Amino acid sequence: MADDITHYDAVEGYCRRLSYSTGETVQLCVSTPTATFDVAVYRWGAFRDVVWTATRVAGVEQATPVDADANGCGWDVIVEIPVDPTWRSGFYLVELTADPSDIEPNRRVGYACFVVLAPAAHRRNRALFVLATNTWNAYNNWGGKSLYTGGQQVSFERPFGRGMLMRPETERDDRKSRPRKHGEQPDVDGEVYQQYRFQHGYPGYMGSAGWFTYDRQFASWAESIGFDLDYAVSSDLETVADLTNGYQLVIGAGHDEYWSSGMRDAIEQFVAAGGNYASFSGNTMFWQVRLEQDNTTMVCHKYRAHLDDPVVDSDPSAATGMWGDPMTGRPESRFLGAASMYGLNSRFGKATPRGIGGFVVYRDDHWMLDSTGLRYGDVLGGDQGVVGYETVGTRISFDGVNLPVVIADPALPDPDDVEIVGFTPSSNLAMGEYPASIAALDDQGDLEFIAERVYGGGEEARARVRHGNSVMLCCWPCGRDAGQVVTIGSTDWVFGLSDPQVGAVTANVLRRLS
Repeated sequence: MADDITHYDAVEGYCRRLSYSTGETVQLCVSTPTATFDVAVYRWGAFRDVVWTATRVAGVEQATPVDADANGCGWDVIVEIPVDPTWRSGFYLVELTADPSDIEPNRRVGYACFVVLAPAAHRRNRALFVLATNTWNAYNNWGGKSLYTGGQQVSFERPFGRGMLMRPETERDDRKSRPRKHGEQPDVDGEVYQQYRFQHGYPGYMGSAGWFTYDRQFASWAESIGFDLDYAVSSDLETVADLTNGYQLVIGAGHDEYWSSGMRDAIEQFVAAGGNYASFSGNTMFWQVRLEQDNTTMVCHKYRAHLDDPVVDSDPSAATGMWGDPMTGRPESRFLGAASMYGLNSRFGKATPRGIGGFVVYRDDHWMLDSTGLRYGDVLGGDQGVVGYETVGTRISFDGVNLPVVIADPALPDPDDVEIVGFTPSSNLAMGEYPASIAALDDQGDLEFIAERVYGGGEEARARVRHGNSVMLCCWPCGRDAGQVVTIGSTDWVFGLSDPQVGAVTANVLRRLS
């Protein structure tokens, strides 16, 4: 079941859309062979609060098309959930519990989810947290393939895989970059993660994306300290008109890898008009995607976009490959000040396996570090492994007083508009360097691919990709008269939010930019 999760659980479901406004009705599609099932809906922020229930709903077993992974399940709506006007904007977990007779306990419960958007009148003095649902979809192999197992198109109209929305908490066994305790050797091949997921029946991608792994941690922490958040999903940036109106700050966190051109247009226009963006994410904005079929499917040709994407001949800039590919002409680093082409992995496989797991502080007088007590050369978040798994870095040199500065590069903002606060070495993985527990590319790794597409290939190009970093910085991609972007470039930053210094840095960013 850990590798073929489709129909393993006795009840499975998904919502027709991933976001709704108050007054609308959530359409819940469910399939189960059991006679009845129960439904409970929770708003999940600092706490998980029940807002709606239904019991003994008649079960219906619905056929699943062979191409459900690419084109959706097409199931009928079984339950309708009215979005009450009193419901706050937030993430809502839908818990489905099958009739218990003759069902193993670990197969009784399935999950779906949706987000409630905020009315425009309620947005003042809040920040907008955009959940990385495009990335969840990319890693989801329910119904067949994901973008990591041969798919080039994935549908939002199918259940999310086991463990992506809900699972029991564990200290570190379900992390792709498991922090080391004193005296431990690094788990280069990911054996502990494999043991954990097989024991509990979770697919391999479970630790790479999803509400429970990343977004939940940021939302719970922020709301627990009293920070007001509104919520949206990735595709809302493209499909919901004026989504960012009324906000001063938009936030991404965790693993926010897949962005459409419409999403980038929206966030870049927001910052150009004076809004701020904070990215507490690694591998951010790495792949360009297209939303198709009335925004129910997501297309990404990834490593073969320059060969296979049907648009490559007519409009190569629209090809669904790497944003940093010269063919696309729109590197994410120009906006974020950093990109994975300058450092993709940390403490993952053979990429810095014994790395310190935190950011080395350089500019200790920067406002990001207010009230932390951190000094030049200190390590931020090392005990929690906040630098881990996937990262973003930048091109770094040192000024006359040995502080890091950005090297002038057309792919980056003006060096005078970038402030590097801290960084640590990060790398890219070549063939034979990935954890043995995961399926890597057949003929090349990310190191070879990035070196070829960005720098033309060869030994010197591979060396440039090999030696990277994970960085924390702030920049003004549209100049200092426009808005500000803060990039703290690691997927695993959210795992350290309970640490006083990591929490203080994050709170400093939220308060200043909002």
